[in-house]
Amino acid sequence: MRARIYQPSRTAMSSGTAKTRHWILEFAPESPREIDPLMGWTSSSDTQSQVRLKFDTLDAAKAYAKDHGIEVLQFAPNKRKPNIRARGYAENFAVDRKGAWTH
Repeated sequence: MRARIYQPSRTAMSSGTAKTRHWILEFAPESPREIDPLMGWTSSSDTQSQVRLKFDTLDAAKAYAKDHGIEVLQFAPNKRKPNIRARGYAENFAVDRKGAWTH
């Protein structure tokens, strides 16, 4: 049984870091998905691919995998770039603005 451990990155639609602090252990699919001939839905007989385990630390996730004999692929987290502009939008209307404000 194989799994991957990763720390999810933030969504493209948000600037916050919610739901990115935990480590996720997710099992790899062991059987391919098939199309049901009657309904046309995709299905699989593999129930482990539906399981996602959440851990507070990377060490806890690795310890769980080791205790249960799970082969693990670890991915480095995608960290947020440091903030370049400290003031942002408010700087456009600041009194101590360095450049002339023009359109």
